[in-house]
Amino acid sequence: MTSLAQSNPVIGTVKGPGEDGNQYLFITADNHQVKIGEFVFYEIAAPNDSSGTWEILGKISDRRLIDHLPDRLFADTQISPDTIASLIGFAYPNPEIYEVTVDVIGYFHPALGFINPRITPTPGAKVCIVADGRLQQVVNKKQPGEVGSAQIGSLLLRAGGAVPVALDVKEIVSTHMAILAGTGSGKSYTAGVLIEEFLQPYNRAAVLIFDPHGEYNTLAEMRGHAAFQASDGYAPKVQILTPDDIQIRMSSLDYYDILTLLPEMSDRQQSILNKAFTILGKHKRGDYRWNVNDLIAAVYEADTTADDEGNDKVGSSAPALEWKLDRLARSPYFHQVNHMAPRDLFEPGQVTVLQMNEISQEEQQVICAAVLRQSYHARINTARDKIEAGDENYLPFPVFVLVEEAHRFAPAKEPSRCKAVLRTILSEGRKFGLGVGLITQRPGKLDSDVLSQCMSQFLMRIVNPVDQESLKYGVEAAGRDLLKELPALTKGQVIISGACVNTPVLCQVRQRLTTHGGETLNAPQAWQGYFQKHRLRTQQIKDAPVAPKPTSTTFNGVSIE
Repeated sequence: MTSLAQSNPVIGTVKGPGEDGNQYLFITADNHQVKIGEFVFYEIAAPNDSSGTWEILGKISDRRLIDHLPDRLFADTQISPDTIASLIGFAYPNPEIYEVTVDVIGYFHPALGFINPRITPTPGAKVCIVADGRLQQVVNKKQPGEVGSAQIGSLLLRAGGAVPVALDVKEIVSTHMAILAGTGSGKSYTAGVLIEEFLQPYNRAAVLIFDPHGEYNTLAEMRGHAAFQASDGYAPKVQILTPDDIQIRMSSLDYYDILTLLPEMSDRQQSILNKAFTILGKHKRGDYRWNVNDLIAAVYEADTTADDEGNDKVGSSAPALEWKLDRLARSPYFHQVNHMAPRDLFEPGQVTVLQMNEISQEEQQVICAAVLRQSYHARINTARDKIEAGDENYLPFPVFVLVEEAHRFAPAKEPSRCKAVLRTILSEGRKFGLGVGLITQRPGKLDSDVLSQCMSQFLMRIVNPVDQESLKYGVEAAGRDLLKELPALTKGQVIISGACVNTPVLCQVRQRLTTHGGETLNAPQAWQGYFQKHRLRTQQIKDAPVAPKPTSTTFNGVSIE
């Protein structure tokens, strides 16, 4: 077997073990290749195979300058450091010597992934940079273009996209994902790239997006786009539902949904409303669909008591609840009959975008909770053969749901209608084929239980100390060394870790095939445009010819203009 060290550049020599049993140190004079996050390896004899070797991969986590030119040489700008260095025996332009710390990843087995042999490298062993082709094989669980792959971009530390990064879509859908980034870091752009990959012919996913800001309508450009066509006639479908299209059947809501939608209520009113839902439950037979009037009738029944003479007496809570429920009945988003059923929202090879940018926060909460809850039950009941084809809840395929501004729907320290539903789906959804992706610019405000259930993480530039601290405990897979890089990342650069890749990587997100719909408004340019347009309009009015004043005539003694 040919040693990889013979075909890969040697950049250093092992000095000895590091601070813990999973680290080692090597010495190098090559300052250009020893970047934090770079992949290196050393070789050992393969166990039980004296003729072969194992390449033990590791990742550079730290470097320290241990020998360099005297500081005085750099203090005087008139002195040429290279001339002085040659006189005192330093090899310029690399006179510095570095001690580099490497965290061992292990030997890569094609079937088992990385295996850490726990064998410390021998002092004097040569350390090499991992070649691009080899790195592509060991980083990616799926190779670009394979069924179930998502080429998100390329390895940041290698020039010119030399090492493409392809994620495992199966792992993203089955174990959920989170995109965590500060404002303007490119989180929505990255999500758009992922959706494009999900809708490629080698995936053909069924995707639903909750879009509070109306940023994903540009995905409609996938219709007819050559990059998404297949020889068998496949072309992705894009369904954009505006606020005017969003309707939830009233009978699909539960007590807590209604409680979220109604104005503040007293404890007694809440108790009466709860009893009313119990009464409605007793009437439920088959596909029973109640409306607001049915709920109001149940409220009066719940608030009715008999006096000492046996006469029915209605309490004061029922009329107050009736007034509040009447207001709810006028909402354009909750209807007696019309409904966005799972079969209308999901189809393999289709992405559905729910634009909620004109909908109040409380209504967004309930819409999201109702859709997620019904989709979850649809997958469970379909998997257990409780419903058949033709039912509006029949979903015989896995689905993926992307939630933008996730901290709104699952806040850390505030009550939320959607949080309990998300917790349930994130903990149990993988068994029934319902995957969830969360996107937030404030990970510190996202519920920790919800975040901890996302096994694939996409981390982009974050400078807020509270958000950075929250990641140390909620995203363990990335590694502390890469988390230190968060403030230094620029737009479009992302740390990917977790179940979708074999090892955490620094990635440059590829260019989108469709237009990004979340570009930041250029205020100065808009001001200039308005000024020029206004000035032109003013000048046109000023230069317009003045219409002649009508002359007066007299008819039967009456002046007419």
